[in-house]
Amino acid sequence: MKKSLLASVSLFLIFASSALADETVFAAKLVNHAILPANTIIAAPADAPAYLKTSGKFTTADRKRAEELGSVPGKDGVRPTGLSLPFDGQPLQGFSGIKAMPDGSFWSLSDNGFGSKSNSTDAMLMLHHLTFDWDAGTVKVEKTLFLTDPDKKAPFPITMEGSEKRYLTGADFDVESIQPVADGFWVGEEFGPYVLKFSTEGVLTDVIATKAGEVDVKSPDNPTLVVPANPAAKMPVFNLKRSGGYEGLAMSKDGTKLYGLLEGPLYLEDGSVEKADGLTALRIIELDAASKTWTGKTWLYPLSEGGEAIGDFNMIDETTALVIERDNGAGTADKACADPKAPAPDCFAVPAKHKRIYKIEMTEENAGKAVRKIGYIDLMKIEDPDNKKRQGGGEGFYDMPFVTIENVDVVDPTHVIVGNDNNLPLSAGRAIDKADDNEFVLLEVDDFLKAK
Repeated sequence: MKKSLLASVSLFLIFASSALADETVFAAKLVNHAILPANTIIAAPADAPAYLKTSGKFTTADRKRAEELGSVPGKDGVRPTGLSLPFDGQPLQGFSGIKAMPDGSFWSLSDNGFGSKSNSTDAMLMLHHLTFDWDAGTVKVEKTLFLTDPDKKAPFPITMEGSEKRYLTGADFDVESIQPVADGFWVGEEFGPYVLKFSTEGVLTDVIATKAGEVDVKSPDNPTLVVPANPAAKMPVFNLKRSGGYEGLAMSKDGTKLYGLLEGPLYLEDGSVEKADGLTALRIIELDAASKTWTGKTWLYPLSEGGEAIGDFNMIDETTALVIERDNGAGTADKACADPKAPAPDCFAVPAKHKRIYKIEMTEENAGKAVRKIGYIDLMKIEDPDNKKRQGGGEGFYDMPFVTIENVDVVDPTHVIVGNDNNLPLSAGRAIDKADDNEFVLLEVDDFLKAK
């Protein structure tokens, strides 16, 4: 690891803000609830290679090819989810990042596929233009862009390297966050981690490697890393855990800056992780949109006690933002296994507890320090006095006991939209034995958005 990393991190720790996270809880009321059923499969484009017409062929435990459709049961740990792989087509799963548009529609994206590079070579990467019929509780996909790299902008061989259209797959990038702009889309991804730029038609135009100050940030899935031939040789350097890249990508209100928020902390030379105020901290890194270069400015996002990762990140105004913070639990405590170390098919091994949306403040004054956490709303107990929920929750409340909740944005001055990533068919948090649907909710959070 570069010595500059240790020096840079030391400065961050010395100047970390002393302001502890504010644990003020704000009310959230369910206004509307829409559901896209889990088993929503779409056809690959007509010009896609035959290999991409089905997906999930390498999701067996030993990664051996499974050609027979529906021959590999989907499981969340030891619990069957009721859906099986491979799929005839591409699943419209894993919504991981959302952005509200002025006309009332939304852009979102499907993440890398089935959870890893090795099992997602036949999972196509997609962006989706969505609308909601809140009265009917339905989600409509107005348009899907299948991402491609015909101009060979990826600086490494992709899965479809020799094909004409060069469709991108979940073995090439793990796309997790989105910012639509006039000439296309900015996308944050986890394997590099990279910030990617796509045209309005989904064509890759830029691949930007990550630097936090003077530090090159790399995950173990970074394609530039090479395992040495000699077991005694020094292993390649990476300083971010697998799946620790850009889960969040926000944009300044004037469109001049992008803010990439890593899902996991940077690791130091001694094996410890970055901290702020004694808490594990994640890095927010600023990119200049016009020059497509890192400015050198960063902030630290301290995870609250119980928080293990973030799910999405969008600006409210020039200095405040929304961040989903979560644990790795799924399901409700009333159906918890008696012994979490002995999970069974009829109970939740580790129930969901910490599923929150924080409001944070990041300014010129706290650059290089910890952001200020103003407060949060609890996604495990959302007020539902008008019984707007279509599933889940209990008397007078709605909950989101999903392992991954990865969509949040401001809709108007009093409302936010929130949605889960259902990791199809590998997550079952709403029910013990049923794959999670894609659920989107509109929440009234007036006091939360106004909070100072």
